[in-house]
Amino acid sequence: MKHQTTLASALAAVIGLGALASAAPAAAEGTERCFGIAKKAQNDCGNAAHSCAGQAKTDKDPGEWKRVAKGTCQSLGGSPTPPAKGDHK
Repeated sequence: MKHQTTLASALAAVIGLGALASAAPAAAEGTERCFGIAKKAQNDCGNAAHSCAGQAKTDKDPGEWKRVAKGTCQSLGGSPTPPAKGDHK
């Protein structure tokens, strides 16, 4: 019986991970990366200096980005394109 419970739990975990993976692209639809608006430790993903979200060292570093609604980046003071190599802190 314990083996069946373990197997059922493992199967549920695999199905759950598959659902999360397929939801991620849908969440990005209608959004864009916006460089230069992230506050310290609130960036959405890695860049040339690090590989994880939440590692921005300063506010509004031009090399850090957050995902925003498509078309709103420049009104927030950011840029939808990354800085030229070597232009960020």
